[in-house]
Amino acid sequence: MKLDTKEYEAKMQKTIAAYEANLATIRAGQANPLVLLRVTFEYYGTPMPINTMADIRVVDPKTITITPYDGSTLKAMEKAILASDIGITPVNDGKVIKLVFPQPTEERRRELTKQIQKLGEEAKVAIRNIRRDANEQCKKMKKNGEMTEDEQKASEKAIQDITDKYIKNIDIITEKKNKEIMQI
Repeated sequence: MKLDTKEYEAKMQKTIAAYEANLATIRAGQANPLVLLRVTFEYYGTPMPINTMADIRVVDPKTITITPYDGSTLKAMEKAILASDIGITPVNDGKVIKLVFPQPTEERRRELTKQIQKLGEEAKVAIRNIRRDANEQCKKMKKNGEMTEDEQKASEKAIQDITDKYIKNIDIITEKKNKEIMQI
């Protein structure tokens, strides 16, 4: 009986999805509301994500407006944006917060590509950990007599093929994001 690789492949797909979600939060010089996904503020003692408490709109390629549903939260949202790592100073006009995305410098673009490389490496490590878990499962099944040595080798090869596919996918995603950042 060969190892069922579907479970491990599903975990690898989730790793890719998480990697892409992380990349979406990297500011690349264009207004992208996804940079606010991780920004939370205190609302009656509870941390709340800004995107659930305000209308967020891209006005033009360089500007986002944040209109709170509750006007009393404006100052708290502004503070949270200032304290976050998005690196943009919010402009508060009393009703709306504006975020103006500056054109990144050459140095900042290089920093971003390093950050993307690091995230890519972390995603690859996660994929390899899934491969390791699958290979350990194969060894356990072989030891328990649930699979022959040939089935173990075939299962490990199948897992390696899936791993290679996802590692290559991460490389492609990373390269695409780096090109996008360097062309700004």
